Amino acid sequence: MRIASAQIWVHDQDVALKFWTEKVGMEVRQDVSLPDDNTPFRWLTVGPPGQNDVSLVLMAVPGPPIMDETTRRQVLDLTAKGFAGTVFLTTDDCQRSFEELRARGVEFTEEPHQMPYGIDSGFRDPSGNSVRLTQLAEIPANTG
Repeated sequence: MRIASAQIWVHDQDVALKFWTEKVGMEVRQDVSLPDDNTPFRWLTVGPPGQNDVSLVLMAVPGPPIMDETTRRQVLDLTAKGFAGTVFLTTDDCQRSFEELRARGVEFTEEPHQMPYGIDSGFRDPSGNSVRLTQLAEIPANTG
């Protein structure tokens, strides 16, 4: 068993797609719209170049009948506040990746800083999702 994809809620799939591809540098994996008069649905995934077995689903927050309007508003609000989950990205050089992403217009909430597990930084996507960009330190596994 392997993880194939993980999902984040997005307020606008077109805005999210532009951010994740043009600013973060991911590539489109799937973009399929299923026409339905009652509940239109778009399956939209992106992923890091060279890591073809993992994708990030950019999922629009649905309304009725899938999700009642009160719940939909709560999900949108939690996402905007950065509390609907976190995407963890790793890199071999956090400072270089930070500079590249910032040059493409990514606004960081935390610049790279040393932590016990490596060099860590953070930013948010246009929907408010929390994203961590980390250069992991080599820490021996605890075998005891």
